[in-house]
Amino acid sequence: MSAATTAVSTLLSNGGLGTGLNVAEIVSQTIEADSAPLTLLEDQQKTLTAETAALNNISDDLISLQNAVDNLTYFTGDLSSQQATSSDISILSATAGPTAQQAVHSIVVNSLATTSTYYTNPATLPATGNTPLATGGTFKVTAGTNTASLTINSTNNTLNELAAAIDNSSVGNAVTATVVQDSTGARLAVVSNTSGAPGDFTITDTGNSTGLNFTKPVTGTNASLTVDGIPISSATNVVTGALQGVTLNLSGSNTNETVTLDVQPDDSQAVSAVNQFITAYNKVISDVNAQTAVNANTGSTGVLASDSTLSLVQDELFNAINYSENETISSLAALGVNLQNDGTLQLDTATLSNALNTNFSSVQSFFQSTTTGAGQALSTALNNLTDPTLSPVALDEQGIANNQTDLANQIATFNANLAQEQIALTAKYSAVNVVLQQLPVLQQQISSQLQSL
Repeated sequence: MSAATTAVSTLLSNGGLGTGLNVAEIVSQTIEADSAPLTLLEDQQKTLTAETAALNNISDDLISLQNAVDNLTYFTGDLSSQQATSSDISILSATAGPTAQQAVHSIVVNSLATTSTYYTNPATLPATGNTPLATGGTFKVTAGTNTASLTINSTNNTLNELAAAIDNSSVGNAVTATVVQDSTGARLAVVSNTSGAPGDFTITDTGNSTGLNFTKPVTGTNASLTVDGIPISSATNVVTGALQGVTLNLSGSNTNETVTLDVQPDDSQAVSAVNQFITAYNKVISDVNAQTAVNANTGSTGVLASDSTLSLVQDELFNAINYSENETISSLAALGVNLQNDGTLQLDTATLSNALNTNFSSVQSFFQSTTTGAGQALSTALNNLTDPTLSPVALDEQGIANNQTDLANQIATFNANLAQEQIALTAKYSAVNVVLQQLPVLQQQISSQLQSL
């Protein structure tokens, strides 16, 4: 029996003719009863939303794993990191890039690169940078092929104004002029913007003495050193190109000391890169396992427990990490990367360190070979699993998105039909209500007519 039929029957059995119907309540109860399929559709939509979130999480995990694998397989990654160790960092230190070659070098630093400098003589110091100077004197600054001639006049007859005039002149890109103030007064300082011989410059008094008496305490000279007996001249104290992939940072000189520079693979960076890979791999496997695990309290599983995409992800990764070959480093297990019962990986640091110390090049080849090795197997698997349009995860996400669109359309259509039904029911029971309210009057009229017969 419908909600409307029940309401009318109750009204008639109670002799409630004339009191009318609660149209709003009858219509509401009817619509609520007819909305049961809508609830099912909305529950399906919530499930699909949860599945999408879970797939997105696994997709993010796979991208993080791909980044960790790239760090192992790329020639510019951490597995290619080199370290350069100096026997005397007070004279030089160094950094080594991925292209540096393993070797021990002998270096002698004869002299450091210097930066050309001028300052005004203390005997002629003015009190401050704004103290007026005598006008009429001229001088010129020559830096490379540029020369600036300056005459002290009413527009620049203070040290501050002269500094600005030099900086704004044709040599302003080559030198920087400043005013230095100390307890004895102020002086003008001009310093080259480039170290070494290329940055050397001159200041000369050209007539009608300025009274500034420029002094040149430092002449710009190149650094002088020998690398494995080869003489090297450098305009800066940061020397590149003398050794492939190595940057030398000169900080002192001693012609009587030979500094030993040892360039070797950076084992600590390699261990860190392998650990990052294991962490990222375990995150994928743990999140996949969480979908299929049975909750001990509820007996339920994750929303993707029956999704075949998870099996495809597991199979691709499992095949990649179990790659083996007949080489010095034959498998991940030979590096101490061991498979656990739950599918995750665990590192035996001692085994990895031994492999790096005894055969670093084979470890590199195992990961960085473009034709064989675990690195190539993992890269291929992850390229398949992270393809934005063709990977199993992407196709699964697209299928769910299509289902969500279909459900949204069904829900919209269902709601539109319910709205039309509500309008029709309201009109119908409103009409019934009018009739029921008129029945007592009609009954009274009929009784009166019967009494008059």
